[in-house]
Amino acid sequence: MTEKFHAELNDLKTDVADMAHFALAMLRDALESFINQNEGQASTVLERKDHLRETGVRLEEHCYQLIALNQPMAKDMRTIACSLKVISASDRIGRYGKSTAKIVKEISRKPHIANMMSLPLMSEYVISMIEDATTAYDTENIQMLKDFSARDDAIDALRHSIFREAITYMMENPKTITQATYYIIIARYLERCADHACKIAENVCYMETGERVEIK
Repeated sequence: MTEKFHAELNDLKTDVADMAHFALAMLRDALESFINQNEGQASTVLERKDHLRETGVRLEEHCYQLIALNQPMAKDMRTIACSLKVISASDRIGRYGKSTAKIVKEISRKPHIANMMSLPLMSEYVISMIEDATTAYDTENIQMLKDFSARDDAIDALRHSIFREAITYMMENPKTITQATYYIIIARYLERCADHACKIAENVCYMETGERVEIK
């Protein structure tokens, strides 16, 4: 029974990591479609939202079944609890990708303002954080999470910078208000995705050590 349970637990972790990568691909493609003003690429992101939701529901049910049928303890229970958190965070990240893709549909035919106000750089930072958090979950290597607090601070600073720059352009030229407002919204989405990466990192640390940490 124990051997069968651990095999199923390993399968669960693999499937959850796959979901996290799927959600990250949605976000990455949405951001690429924004940068390149590619409505077709944005459409492919919107087409994936149902699969993301269905996968999340299926994996949550798998977690509950493992708990009910095996009554796991210690590290095993923490692994399932962490997996539930990763599922939830991945769902949110994918949804932010979907929301970004919707924005692309609204503004892709208008020229970008001021080289997108550091949004491409912010996108790279956030994607890297999500990748590292997912890898840490998959490989159980928490060493790669040690600098997450500083990386999250950098994301926050970029969001504030983009907000200030966007407001400046709005004041100087009212015709940029719609475009600049969407830039602020995307920056907020990215900040929230970084927050979800931090939550994954916190739960991976708990899964591995049994100790609670807070990334702030």
